[in-house]
Amino acid sequence: MARSRNTAPVEVGLNYVVLLGMALVSLWPIVSILAQAFGPSDASMDPGGLHLENFALAWDQGQFSSYMLNSVLVSVTVVLVSVALSVPAGYAFGTMTFRGSTVLFYLFLFGIMVPTEAILVPLFFDLRQLHLVNTVVAVAGPQVAQSIAFGTYWMRTHFRSADRAITEAAIIDGAAPRQVLWRVQAPIARPAILTLVVLIFMWTWNEFLIPLVMSPTGSLRTAPLGLAFFQGQHVTNYALMGAAAVTVAAPVVLVYLFAQRYFIAGMTEGAVK
Repeated sequence: MARSRNTAPVEVGLNYVVLLGMALVSLWPIVSILAQAFGPSDASMDPGGLHLENFALAWDQGQFSSYMLNSVLVSVTVVLVSVALSVPAGYAFGTMTFRGSTVLFYLFLFGIMVPTEAILVPLFFDLRQLHLVNTVVAVAGPQVAQSIAFGTYWMRTHFRSADRAITEAAIIDGAAPRQVLWRVQAPIARPAILTLVVLIFMWTWNEFLIPLVMSPTGSLRTAPLGLAFFQGQHVTNYALMGAAAVTVAAPVVLVYLFAQRYFIAGMTEGAVK
């Protein structure tokens, strides 16, 4: 017993050393990008201080105003449509039993397993025949389909673990299935729903391949695409590249910080139950 007590502080100290090392490895790229973003963009500039003009210069030269607007338009569209359809679909699969429900649910899962690269080229030709290329439908539609597949699985898992006594009490009081979902279960599922919103927004905002293929003219070029073209034009100017990267990543960070409490609650909810 005495020996185990003596080794306990050593083990705790080693754990902190390992965690500190992992934290440094994870944070070092972020710190280096921030240092470049606020550093001088020219050798003639003062190396000290914060050079906030890098962000304005990168914004103007990279034409990020239109790219960010396109990303906001596509991301908001995908999030709203996907969540609005995933919540009732997950509720139906999680609380109801009907003919073909298992087969239909596995069809939703199939949408998660199929990689984007396998369907993107034939989907492009189909949308081109419908004259939908270079539109919000072409850029957001495939991402909505992928997000609904994951969102249905996500919400089904939550509703299957929800307290059925609350649902039964609402039904006894005369509530219709739609009222049970939106007035009883949806407020309880707020952490899971907000977590789904954050995940879909993050995936949609960072999507690169679908906007690249579905908008060949560049009329709906999103922020990650604009960042890639901007980096190709400013290969040696690390300050402007860092400022552009921080600008593109800022919306995702802000959304996560805003919904952090609900995001953590939604991610740990299943583990606790």
